[in-house]
Amino acid sequence: MYLSNKDILKEIARGNIEISPFDPKHLSQASYDLALSSEFYVPRKARGEVDVVESTEPHKLMKKIIAKSIVLKPQEFCLAKTSEKIRISNSIIGILGGRSRFARLGMTVHVTSAVIQPGSDNHQILEIANLSPFTLKLYAGERVSQVYFERLESPTDKPYKKFGKIATKQ
Repeated sequence: MYLSNKDILKEIARGNIEISPFDPKHLSQASYDLALSSEFYVPRKARGEVDVVESTEPHKLMKKIIAKSIVLKPQEFCLAKTSEKIRISNSIIGILGGRSRFARLGMTVHVTSAVIQPGSDNHQILEIANLSPFTLKLYAGERVSQVYFERLESPTDKPYKKFGKIATKQ
């Protein structure tokens, strides 16, 4: 069952959810809005072939950019780090979602990796794609995503901060 705004605040008070920085204005009925940081990653090559089986280090295909804004032309893609760092206990899972305001412009904020694993303690990396016919300009500080929280029936014995491959790098 998803947590309401009241439940999210209770779990924050209990220490099971930590969002840093936390802004009460970002808390809605059953989610918390996440903002873009100034850290973006863009493809090093605009075109080319990538063997998805042999490419074990996809981050090598991307170039880090620190900027106040970034422009995505139609069909372009980037990765973006959230301003907020999220720590959740071994008994909570987070689910990333887009905000409808941006979806209606043809922008996705996560291609497939919507899960914030139990025991996470990191910033989220959003996979942003411009599916629209328009050029879109994104700004650091803009709330483009949201996270929903849910309690697990039992805590995991494989917390992401211990068992995740990139958990400590975000």
